[in-house]
Amino acid sequence: MHSKSLPGTVCFVGAGPGDPDLITVKGRRLLEQAGGILFAGSLVDQAATLHAPEGCAIRDSKDMTLEEMSAWLIDAASRHETVVRLQTGDPGLYGALVEMTRLLDAAGVPWKVVPGVSSALASAAAAGETLTLPEVTQTVILTRVAGRTPMPAGEELDALAAHRTTLCIFLSITLLHEVQDALRRAGWPEDAPILVVQKASWPGEEKIVRGTLADIKKKCQAEKIAAQAMIIASPALGARDWPEIARSKLYDPAFSHRFRRATVTEDAS
Repeated sequence: MHSKSLPGTVCFVGAGPGDPDLITVKGRRLLEQAGGILFAGSLVDQAATLHAPEGCAIRDSKDMTLEEMSAWLIDAASRHETVVRLQTGDPGLYGALVEMTRLLDAAGVPWKVVPGVSSALASAAAAGETLTLPEVTQTVILTRVAGRTPMPAGEELDALAAHRTTLCIFLSITLLHEVQDALRRAGWPEDAPILVVQKASWPGEEKIVRGTLADIKKKCQAEKIAAQAMIIASPALGARDWPEIARSKLYDPAFSHRFRRATVTEDAS
């Protein structure tokens, strides 16, 4: 038991994209010592709670409101030194982190955040793709299409897509037609490569669909992908099959840096 005069700490832990092995070592250690775990059952595989100690209070939050979740965390922190809110991916991306921490602050409950692997990175890894490539794109935009949550002014997808850089589009697979329309308005060609990964890293459930702006929706429909999928549009997709790519300067023998001197001149043939 934990003294009520000294609130425990609520740890917002990123469970990663789905594979229980992709939780961080720090996140696993906190689960192992937690007196209470509130996990996002609609998104986080319950296997992620297997590290909980005997007697740990474990609650699935999928049927709870924000206020109910915060009340549960505050109550658990009054009785336990460590309480974990286990969230999908990274707690700072498309979660209610600030909304919950404001309520914890008001209640005088300390908290901290342990980052997790985002589904954007897990999706690229699953497909063997890079999100950045020298002289092709050096920028990654994490975004979504407006749904019940509107987008702030200036963050419409076509405006972001006009940069022609890598786009990782969350929470938008049911609006894939709107993604297509936005990319077209931004000038992306019909043969622009598009990648969709459903349940990236989930054992036995991951699906990878490669297509183009023109056909990606039909391909996703054929695979019955309608939820929990990442959409990646990037000029770097498929680069490993290109005849040539620009060489990374960091590993170029003609490039000096603090750990290595150049061994050939830049104009060497």
